[in-house]
Amino acid sequence: MFTQLRLNRVFGFAVSTRGATAVEFAVLMPVYLLLLLGMTAYGIYFGASHSVQQISADTARAALAGITAEERKALALDFVDRHASGYLFIDRAKLTIEAADSQQGNGQFNVTVRYDASELPIWNLVDRLAMPSQTILRRSTIRIGGI
Repeated sequence: MFTQLRLNRVFGFAVSTRGATAVEFAVLMPVYLLLLLGMTAYGIYFGASHSVQQISADTARAALAGITAEERKALALDFVDRHASGYLFIDRAKLTIEAADSQQGNGQFNVTVRYDASELPIWNLVDRLAMPSQTILRRSTIRIGGI
């Protein structure tokens, strides 16, 4: 009788499904968290990248009002100083702007924006997640009017 009771418990435990949900949760939760943190990290990075591209394009458009190359450059830098903090995930102190007429003499104005994204909150979310460069570089070129 005692042996039969022990066998029933052993076989009963082997076919029991009462803890299956907890085991599935324990196996899948790390994968789910990695996906969630990865989507969050890349979403923040893409948001910052898009903001840098918008700054570049908006700066080039604002510079078109200038008549000379120096005036266009001054307008571009002034635009960034006044408006950069209004873009999502952007800190003006971490922006580097290069604005000048094209060296090729083709009647274009070039704006290059570099952003040091090293202080975005994404770099420490998951240390094993492959992340893009910590420097975001975007360029915009626009024709100087009437040429």
